[in-house]
Amino acid sequence: MAKAARPDRSAAELRLRLLDWYSGNRRDLPWRQRPEPYSIWVSEIMLQQTRVATVVDHYRAFLRRFPTLAALAQAREEDVLAEWSGLGYYRRARMLHKAAQFVASHLHGKLPATADELRALPGIGAYTAAAIASIAHGQVVAVVDGNVERVLCRLSGWDMGSRSGGAALKRQIDALAEQLVDPGRPGDFNQAMMELGATVCLPRNPQCPICPLAGECKTRGEHKKPQRPRMLSREVGYALSVRMRTQPGSQGREVLLQQRPTTVTVMPGLWELPALADANVPENELRMTVRHAIMQVNYYVRIRTVFEDDVPALTVPGGERRWVPLNEAGGIALTGLARKVLTRARLLARAPLDVLALQPEAEPV
Repeated sequence: MAKAARPDRSAAELRLRLLDWYSGNRRDLPWRQRPEPYSIWVSEIMLQQTRVATVVDHYRAFLRRFPTLAALAQAREEDVLAEWSGLGYYRRARMLHKAAQFVASHLHGKLPATADELRALPGIGAYTAAAIASIAHGQVVAVVDGNVERVLCRLSGWDMGSRSGGAALKRQIDALAEQLVDPGRPGDFNQAMMELGATVCLPRNPQCPICPLAGECKTRGEHKKPQRPRMLSREVGYALSVRMRTQPGSQGREVLLQQRPTTVTVMPGLWELPALADANVPENELRMTVRHAIMQVNYYVRIRTVFEDDVPALTVPGGERRWVPLNEAGGIALTGLARKVLTRARLLARAPLDVLALQPEAEPV
């Protein structure tokens, strides 16, 4: 294992060059306009494994609905999940909600100020704790996410990241990050490192000619990295069943939704379309096809229109089912796939925020 490397130039000069670059090149992101603990916490949780472009509008909508930690703590979990819909990894929302309730009940509604104290809260790991403590409170602690790790490995000439380099390399990366963090502007420095990795020191085709740290970099380009595991593929089918409301005096249509069991590990408690017993839908009965990725699986989804009387025969029995008015469906905790299908079918009362971030997929047939 290589020894922990120092930049060719002094750490002080590296900090100065990076912070100067950041001042002139940082993106205008909403959480940077409101650098207080609660909003930083929300943004960092949302940004885990999720693209910035997807997070921006969800962040704004979430803070409109839950503008303070107290508002989030007092909310129902189903309302929190509904506002989170489209971001995926719903465990993040549940843990955010539980942590807000804990802070409201036991810490007088005030988030801790240090990274060590923050890590004691549900759903807050080393990275999130360091981000909140350094950006909101100026604690001199390094933030190391995937972008920062990539910058440091390239800067030092290390061939691989911690996933393949193991615990020893991870310790070296963390040690170098702590060595470099600016003691006077730790929050800005950490954001600058993350920004550099997100916009210049890219995983593929890094923009080395415009990098402020190119003179200190020992790699100058892509470095060796482990091959990503292949995505699995599955074919599934879901029923889209819509009927006119049957209650006296009511108008409009409603859609049949089914709640996922609370015991499953993926999206527990969220609402989805009923699964078809047979995913091989005849072409003449196919409503639309959709591609949808969840973690390491690509789903090729067939959607079939199913009349109310045919639902028992054509679908798989599951959890609780409910006929939901279409003008209310957009406000409940839908799975990303259900929301995508209802949007494609033009059945939601308003276009949800996550439609803006959808990847190109098969168009409705």
